[in-house]
Amino acid sequence: MTTTIDNLEIETIETLSKGEHLAYCKIRALAHVDSGDVRTGWKSFLSDMNKHPETATHVVLELGILLYTRGHLDNPGDMRSFIKAFN
Repeated sequence: MTTTIDNLEIETIETLSKGEHLAYCKIRALAHVDSGDVRTGWKSFLSDMNKHPETATHVVLELGILLYTRGHLDNPGDMRSFIKAFN
């Protein structure tokens, strides 16, 4: 089964390159953030990033957890900027 998200066609997460998977994670998370649901956006991003072996250990995820739990990413603008900065 093929899924298309924001013009990105995927069959399974395992078939995606690191860059494609990162784009997929950002698209899904930012959809929540842009609707004002920062918490679900962050949870979605963390969950999706952990599903691919090349993104699961991204060092900035730990920084994001620290910033989020301390209230530094609690508004849509800050969270959007943080997620978009991942590469």
